[in-house]
Amino acid sequence: MKVVVEIDVGEHQCCGDAIELSQLVDLPCTRWQDSDGRIRLLEAFHETPVETRARGRVTDLAAVFDDGSSLPIARVPGGAALRGFDEHDDGHLEVPWTGELIAGVGRAFLVTVKL
Repeated sequence: MKVVVEIDVGEHQCCGDAIELSQLVDLPCTRWQDSDGRIRLLEAFHETPVETRARGRVTDLAAVFDDGSSLPIARVPGGAALRGFDEHDDGHLEVPWTGELIAGVGRAFLVTVKL
């Protein structure tokens, strides 16, 4: 079974760790119900109550932009890198397999986890 966890970019910039394709993760999540009744998993940060965890291997990563479009990405840089404070990571988003740079970071990251 696969689940998709949405990670808010602003929260991730604060204290998020880098996430790579094929990485084993254990993401604390809260549930959010959309107006259409659909349940989404959002990564829980700080004081947000943890309702469930997404434990498994990362199979897909994407960045979601303000216009609602999304693009696959090779990795999610850590928060410090996204803010420009990681000397070992430039914090850029890249297209998988080509390394082409993606302008901006968007508003959210989608992490697909195979449980």
